[in-house]
Amino acid sequence: MDREPDFWSFVDLAGRRLSEEFGFPHPLATRLLLTLNRASAIVTYDLESTVHRPRGRSWAGFRLLFVTWLAGPLEPARAATLAGMSRAAVSNLVKTLVADGLMARTPGERDGRSAILSLTERGEREMLEVFAAQNERERQWAGVLTETEQRMLIMLLEKLIEGRHQFDVRERS
Repeated sequence: MDREPDFWSFVDLAGRRLSEEFGFPHPLATRLLLTLNRASAIVTYDLESTVHRPRGRSWAGFRLLFVTWLAGPLEPARAATLAGMSRAAVSNLVKTLVADGLMARTPGERDGRSAILSLTERGEREMLEVFAAQNERERQWAGVLTETEQRMLIMLLEKLIEGRHQFDVRERS
């Protein structure tokens, strides 16, 4: 009796079938991106479920608070770009974060429609506490690699991201 495939046996199966049965010529590229996407999903879910959800926050909410915390007061469009989110997502999150007393939305100076996002004192305190917990979890994840391996992985991921300029890539901006 065949056992249920796990992720890695599925990736092997996918590479084999895509190459041998369907003739797709780049199974290594498929394996790379399947693995990259899975790693990102696992780490994101872990951080959200162990750090953010127990505090009543979402991963998206954390990302917006994090960007605003570190970049300082900024317009929603800039926050969306830095957080890798759509403007609509930022707009919806801001309503909740303002209602929760973590973020302030004040009129911008450019025109009557512009706005500036900033953290409240409560938001600043929460980010210090939340990021301490997240940073410890990040240390645990990164700790499975040596410092040299961590730097190498960062270098390779940066190279992959920079390579997007060689072809037509759609991304949030």
